[in-house]
Amino acid sequence: MRARVERRLAPRHTAYVVLGGVVGALAAPVVWTLAGLATGLLVVVVGVAFVALLLLVSEGLSRWHRARAAALLGVVVHAPADPVEPGWRGWLARLGRASTWRQLAYHAFVGPTLLAASAAVVASCWGGGLVLVTSPLWARISPEVLALSGGLLQGVGRIWVSTAVGFGLIVLAPHAARRLGALDLAILRPMLGETRGEQLSPRVTALEQTRAGVIDAADAERRRIERDLHDGAQQRLTSLALNLGMARSALGPDAPPETRRAIEEAHDEAKQALAELRGFVRGLHPAVLDERGLDAALSGIVARAPVPTSLHVLLAQRPPRTLEAVAYFVVSEALTNVAKHSGATRATVRVTSDAHRLVVEVGDDGQGGAATGAGSGLTGLSHRVASVDGTLTVTSPAGGPTVLRAEMPCGS
Repeated sequence: MRARVERRLAPRHTAYVVLGGVVGALAAPVVWTLAGLATGLLVVVVGVAFVALLLLVSEGLSRWHRARAAALLGVVVHAPADPVEPGWRGWLARLGRASTWRQLAYHAFVGPTLLAASAAVVASCWGGGLVLVTSPLWARISPEVLALSGGLLQGVGRIWVSTAVGFGLIVLAPHAARRLGALDLAILRPMLGETRGEQLSPRVTALEQTRAGVIDAADAERRRIERDLHDGAQQRLTSLALNLGMARSALGPDAPPETRRAIEEAHDEAKQALAELRGFVRGLHPAVLDERGLDAALSGIVARAPVPTSLHVLLAQRPPRTLEAVAYFVVSEALTNVAKHSGATRATVRVTSDAHRLVVEVGDDGQGGAATGAGSGLTGLSHRVASVDGTLTVTSPAGGPTVLRAEMPCGS
């Protein structure tokens, strides 16, 4: 079955190789001539025209070779994406793309070498095989033709040997065409088509934009919940605590003990619930972060930290809101871990930035041994930093000190 399929495809493989070799050999001098003229005359205006003509010829040849693969072998080679910039910016973008230079290299080097040599091999197999196979016929019809071989095909024994060799060449020709066509296709795909990286690049860009949209939406949702709780439940709970406090103060000395105890417990519970709600709201998204920036927000965290902590903030410019939120939670979670697990007596927080990155460092003089592996409390923090293309590293030898470092790209 496979042999029958290969026999049916033999003419297509042969045409693919031969046509590629003919066009490649004819096009290479044109490409080299245009390249020489473009290089030599680039200092004048006419050189720019030759550069544009060279690119047009190269792209036209690339389209023809891709069409050759599709028509004869049924293999679709996708063309690299065209620049989106209009006018002369698009031409400059073409010169800066690797795909442009890959295509020029294919037409300038592969065409006159591999393609031409492949076509010569396949044509020699088919042509030479047909000549040798028909040598007995020529011996009967026109002995003068055999005389042109210089005696090589004269004599009965030599004629039949030549016939056998001719049959061998004809049998070999389809295999040679298929193998050489596959070799050309293996070179054509990456040089005239999109590479794997170029194919994935738009998808990566789309995923990055989608992820950024999801992160921004989640951040906006946290802000909304924080505002709703602050303006709604937190205000009502504050009012309840105040009313209970006023009722508690208004109790006279002759008030029943059960009533006094119930009001006192309700007042204490209301104050505790209010403190917990404020902490929860602050954990969702601190309002001070939007109003006064990262420095002020971190000052509040450091002031509430159980372990004495020093803060150093040096920002070249205000980071994006998403990065500010991530940096805030990195410091908040890190200081919480310091208080719970490190046994430290002091801690330091240092936040710096330049045009390209935001760096957050939290250190302590505790017992060390912190890690970001599976089951660690820092795993979620590492995921939060990674959501903005950042990296989180922890240096924590046994006996300390521990330094947690988060680096996040700011963009330029």
